[in-house]
Amino acid sequence: MNMQPKRITPILNVTSIQESFSWFEKLGWEKSWAWGDPPDFGGICAGSCEIFLCENAQGGRGRSAIAETFGPAGNDAEDKGVWILIWVDDVDDIHRRCMDRGLEVTWPPTDMPWNVREMHVRHPDGHVFRISKQIEEE
Repeated sequence: MNMQPKRITPILNVTSIQESFSWFEKLGWEKSWAWGDPPDFGGICAGSCEIFLCENAQGGRGRSAIAETFGPAGNDAEDKGVWILIWVDDVDDIHRRCMDRGLEVTWPPTDMPWNVREMHVRHPDGHVFRISKQIEEE
């Protein structure tokens, strides 16, 4: 019998849950809950999607010094955090939001050969978010 998942929720190891809540709010997500006193575990949501954040536990993290995650000057194996692909309606709008809020964009919106318009934004703990939209074939 095949597994029939109902939902998948990534858990990211973060240095500071409070700073991560603020970072994700800049990206357009909302803090949905926090647990502990002081909080060291919590969740952020955007629409029906959710990511859990765990301060100093549950997984790895590690930010590289490389400025780009793709391309000739980049290396997609250097960051030791989690890579998550997020499908959106407008990559360029998300890019503008990231730039306006001072988030680290490590790959600008680019039409990729696999029919996806994609950009990357890096969390301070090395987690990389591939923000993508399928390119309609003509």
